[in-house]
Amino acid sequence: MSLGRRRFLTAIAGGLLVAPRAAEGQQAGVPYRIAFLANDSPLATMCVPDPSDVSFRALRDGLRDLGYMEGVQITIDCRSAEGDYNRLPVLARELVQVKPHVIVASSVPASLAAKAATATVPIVSVYTANPVGLGLVSSLARPGGNVTGISALASDYVAKSLQFLKETSPRATRIGVLGHGSNPTFEIYRRELETAAVALRLRLDFREMVRAVDIESDVAELARTGVGAVLVMHQPFTFVNRGPLVKALGKRHLPAMFGSGEAVEAGGLISYAVNLSEVFRRAAVYVDKIFKGAKPADLPVEQPTKFELVINLRTAKTIGLTIPPSLLQRADHIID
Repeated sequence: MSLGRRRFLTAIAGGLLVAPRAAEGQQAGVPYRIAFLANDSPLATMCVPDPSDVSFRALRDGLRDLGYMEGVQITIDCRSAEGDYNRLPVLARELVQVKPHVIVASSVPASLAAKAATATVPIVSVYTANPVGLGLVSSLARPGGNVTGISALASDYVAKSLQFLKETSPRATRIGVLGHGSNPTFEIYRRELETAAVALRLRLDFREMVRAVDIESDVAELARTGVGAVLVMHQPFTFVNRGPLVKALGKRHLPAMFGSGEAVEAGGLISYAVNLSEVFRRAAVYVDKIFKGAKPADLPVEQPTKFELVINLRTAKTIGLTIPPSLLQRADHIID
């Protein structure tokens, strides 16, 4: 068991010990109300998750582990823009109107919409790249407002992702980059990737994806530029559509770096990422702290400390690629 996993389980175990006190702090018969706002998740309004929806399922499991049962200690209201980010402001306002005790916002666009909708309801922003730069919090240590949570990126995450991709395809000098252009993280990734590419002597070709139905044509157009490998930005859009992305890239035998292990399990070549389930289970701990009286302004934003390198050798064989032994030795999980 990894050190990061042990720390996570320790945190959950600690939550189990104090969970009964959460119920004691409630008014008799009145459950806490949680609002969940998502960007791309195929999540029904009634909080019935799609089987592929890792984030909401993990949040719900984390709350259950902390002693919160739906319909008893908590109720949950859900909204998802299902890829149409223009809907997020309206959905956020709808959730504020149900008077939740806390809003859990999944990733950047949902977090920004939630913050715009309320300055008083506590918000737990989950998997958000650069929350300080985006104006969600004043600082990671002292958020200073009604938003706290868990950041998506460590300082060297993007550079390491590009480095690992370069190691899988050492002859590649041009790297394609696929990302959802409507997500503010696109420009964050672009800036960090361009800096990392200089040190690695790589040329980057960026392509902004807009609609899921265009993934095949987007990948086809990128492939025609002659890129030797592809980095897929880790965003809600690319996570939800990992299946079509894996299929389109595999069809063209393009080595690709993903931001989730789930994409590699679906047939992608390589990923470097945090465990998404553990991140959203950790969000449940933040919700618990807020229920017990903690203020978001005083709860430091956490940054991930454990990233997992996952490699699919079956995919490498299919596209005719040999993974260097030095990279395999550093892998946390190998699919063969």
